[in-house]
Amino acid sequence: MSFKVLVTRRVPGPALDELCSRYAVTLNPEDRDLDSAELDSLSRGCSGILSMLSDRIDREFIAGHPELRVVSNYAVGYNNIDLAAAKEHGLIVTHTPGVLTEATADLAWALIVSACRRVPEADRYTREGRFQGWAPEMFLGQDIHGRTLGVVGLGRIGLAVARRAVGFGMKILYWGRSAHPEAEASLGARRVELDDLLRESDIVSLHVPLTPATTRLIDRRRLGLLKPTAVLINTARGPVLDEAALVEALREHRIFAAGLDVYEAEPQLHPGLAELPNVVLLPHLGSATLATRSRMTRLAVDNLVEALEGRAPAHPVPLP
Repeated sequence: MSFKVLVTRRVPGPALDELCSRYAVTLNPEDRDLDSAELDSLSRGCSGILSMLSDRIDREFIAGHPELRVVSNYAVGYNNIDLAAAKEHGLIVTHTPGVLTEATADLAWALIVSACRRVPEADRYTREGRFQGWAPEMFLGQDIHGRTLGVVGLGRIGLAVARRAVGFGMKILYWGRSAHPEAEASLGARRVELDDLLRESDIVSLHVPLTPATTRLIDRRRLGLLKPTAVLINTARGPVLDEAALVEALREHRIFAAGLDVYEAEPQLHPGLAELPNVVLLPHLGSATLATRSRMTRLAVDNLVEALEGRAPAHPVPLP
C-alpha cells in the first residue's frame, strides 16, 4: 500500500529520497515553515507527517485529520504536539532522541566560550577596522577554567556538556528531578537545589525539556540569584527562560553575559535583546551539522515507516 505522507520542510540526507521513492510524498517546496492553513490543507488525506518543531499539531488539527496515523517529529522535543489529543485519537508520535546530543553539547560550549570571552564583540570590532593594537583592558572577559559550571537538567545533553567541563578543570553542580550517581562518581558532579546552583555557579547552562513545570523556570527572581559575573546559556527551549527579565538583567549588568540558541517566541526576539552587546544570539543551530541532521532524517524516516507499516517505531513519544 502506498501511503500519502507530508514532509513539512526539506531535510538533509539520503533517507528523504528513500521515503519519496516508497510513498506518495508531498514536500514543502519552500525553505520556510508552513502556516497553519497550509499545514491543514497539505495534510488532507495523509497517513503520516514528518513534522518540524515549529509545526503546531494541536487538538483541533488532530481531530480534523482522522486518517492520520503517525506524526514523526524531526526533533528531540515534542511540545508542538498535543499528546493527550494524540492518545485519544490513537495517533502515534515519534521523535529523534540521542542523535543530536553531542552536536548540541558542542554548540552550548561554543556559546559558553563566546559569551565568556566576548568573541562576537571582538570580532565585530576587528572587522570594522577599529583594532589599533593590543591594549591591557580591551574586551576583558570571564575565565572558564577552574570555575563552577551549573547544569540545569542532567539528561543526555546536560551530561555531555558536563563531561566537556572536565577538560577545563571546572567544578560541576547540577539540578534535576533525580540523582545521577554515575556523573557524581566520574565527573565529581554535585547535586544541589536550583536556587543554590544559581547562586554558586559562574556559568549556568539550561538543558531541561519544556513542560508546564519548566516554563519560565528561570524567572526574574531566579535571575536575581546569579552573580554579576555569571554567564547564562540556553540551548534547551526558549520559554524555559523569562526573556523580558533577561533583557533587564543584561541591560543593567546584573549578570555578565548570556548565550542563546532558542527564544520564547521563536523566531521573534524580545524587544531590546538584539541591541545588547553582552548576549550571543544564534538561530537555533544546536543540531546543525550535516552529519547530525542527516542522522535525524534517518531516524525520523525510519520512525515514520515503521509506524505506517504496522511495526513498533524505535523512538515513540510516551503518551499521557
